[in-house]
Amino acid sequence: MLYLKPLLLTTALLLPIYGHSALANSPQADNQNGQEQTGQPNENQAQAASVLDKLHISAANADWDSYFSLFSPDAGFIGTDASEYWNMSEFEQYARATKGWTYQSFSRRLVQHGDVIVFDELLDSQSYGLGRGTGTLVKTEQGWQILQYSLSFPIPNALAPRITDQIKLYRKKQPAERNKSVPEGN
Repeated sequence: MLYLKPLLLTTALLLPIYGHSALANSPQADNQNGQEQTGQPNENQAQAASVLDKLHISAANADWDSYFSLFSPDAGFIGTDASEYWNMSEFEQYARATKGWTYQSFSRRLVQHGDVIVFDELLDSQSYGLGRGTGTLVKTEQGWQILQYSLSFPIPNALAPRITDQIKLYRKKQPAERNKSVPEGN
């Protein structure tokens, strides 16, 4: 699975390129080359969608054994804070100390390229409202497993300058050590 490590860095690049696939219950991407087709998801996409559904159900129930069984052992989880990039051991330590969290997917795109599926989904959370999950699933001997999951909060462009100004101010007030791993932007 070492050859899949570059996917952790390129998933964000693949989604805009192949993101023309449609949502569940509408045209889906072809299972090999990202071409659109009409009808229901293919078998692999349906299985991958089931993994993501189980992920959200397990998190809501704080069923951490089930939750972490859905990830590849070398998976990564990217949280909403710039400092949050966890391997599974680190993320498991964080998660097991919680009572879970609830995100309901209401829109999802899946694009398959061989034994890899990239996805993005819009999520609803009572705590945070609109969220977005993006990531990569890989087909393994155990079935589809999550190699990377990234959670973010989509910010409307009209609000972005105000919010990013708040983030800049917040970072200036933080100890230098906390900001060391986060590069300064333009």
